[in-house]
Amino acid sequence: MIQVGLGHFLVVGTLLFTLGVVCVITRRNAVAILIGIELMLNASGLNLIAFSHYNNKAVEGSVFVLFVIVLAAAEAAVAMALILAIKRRLRTIDVDQTSSLRG
Repeated sequence: MIQVGLGHFLVVGTLLFTLGVVCVITRRNAVAILIGIELMLNASGLNLIAFSHYNNKAVEGSVFVLFVIVLAAAEAAVAMALILAIKRRLRTIDVDQTSSLRG
């Protein structure tokens, strides 16, 4: 039977973070970019929980992950409000079109 160790969690966290970075870099849709940022935050939370579990400090890691979850929720709320405002004004959520909001 295979033991799941710290390395396995770090590989999954690295894959999630890499997918998030690729999503943020390659997408033009604001909602897709927001999803990429959420993936990166979840990957960091996974790594925090894995490190705290394998260092026998589960409470400290859980507190840090709680802060990451609160940060992700606040970021999603603000970003969605901005995306809705841009959608109402420009009729698109393409991030290349946001430069026309000036003036």
